[in-house]
Amino acid sequence: MLEIYFFVLGLVNSVFLTIIFLLRKNKLHIVKKIGWTYLLLAIPALGGIFLVIQENKSLRYALFLTIFIAFLFFEWLLDYYLKINFRENMKKHLKWVVPYLVLYYMMNYGFIVMPWKTSIVWGIVMISLFAIQIIANINSHPKIGK
Repeated sequence: MLEIYFFVLGLVNSVFLTIIFLLRKNKLHIVKKIGWTYLLLAIPALGGIFLVIQENKSLRYALFLTIFIAFLFFEWLLDYYLKINFRENMKKHLKWVVPYLVLYYMMNYGFIVMPWKTSIVWGIVMISLFAIQIIANINSHPKIGK
């Protein structure tokens, strides 16, 4: 059960982020209005940690879910509590950008590798969604020199 739960949470996470990245380019006002709902994924992530314990599964699942929760917390901290617009000027906010990106890539790594261990098809789905997510993310940033 945990493996399916983890895979579905990873799917939802990846699709959610891709939608946010696609909206961010031309409809930032929508992201600012409803983007907080992404943070609600912390609830099923916590549920996943309890499933790890209940099903006596590999602590790697709990580790990656904890990294995911840390990423969500960091997202909340920067965007909603400290209100640091670090995406506008990454050089200026490098001390926030580096841990944010490390958590982002670690979280995505977990959502690719753990399903891959269960099913190659799941792994291919997750790495494909991550590639789409990265392309959407890159395209949502303003072009340098404009």
